[in-house]
Amino acid sequence: MIFHETSLPGAYLIEPEKLGDSRGFFARVFCERELQQAGLESRFVQVNNSLSHRTGTLRGMHYQTAPAEEVKLVRCIRGALWDCIVDMRAGSATIGQWFAAELSAENRRMMYVPKGFAHGFLTLTADTEALYLVSAFYQPGHERGLRWDDPALEIDWPLTPVEISEKDCSWPLLSPQRMPAAAMSASSLTRTVASEAP
Repeated sequence: MIFHETSLPGAYLIEPEKLGDSRGFFARVFCERELQQAGLESRFVQVNNSLSHRTGTLRGMHYQTAPAEEVKLVRCIRGALWDCIVDMRAGSATIGQWFAAELSAENRRMMYVPKGFAHGFLTLTADTEALYLVSAFYQPGHERGLRWDDPALEIDWPLTPVEISEKDCSWPLLSPQRMPAAAMSASSLTRTVASEAP
């Protein structure tokens, strides 16, 4: 496994290290030891699978609060999606900033989403399927979300979404009071980060 730290500390893009020959290739997509050696979460309690029929389906931006905070390891197993994360960690130097990368069945990359990050994705093809490992059980009372179009975040989505759940459309807009760090100013919320994937 090849680990690429993103512009948001603690968040990674992970690529499989392929061993190939005339038959094709072999690659490891999960290894407890390698994750531990990289200082990352290695215990996962759920594996979730989603299928989105339409190009432009948006799911997110979701996170859970303590003590149910979760790490996600996200992979696209059919089609392609634009995976986006937002740092919501109290006291983080990059709080309110986002990072995104294309994950596809073809590139086989995974997004490692740390605790304290909101996560969502937009499908780039029809019948896109995602598989993701989660380190904590889903607890409805701790579920929170960000609006995909929140002007405080200025996420530069590659397509205009055509399908979003009613719940994901109804998350409240961000304000300094909703951010984990009490000292956040409105101007600092507008600073965003986008980076090309390796």
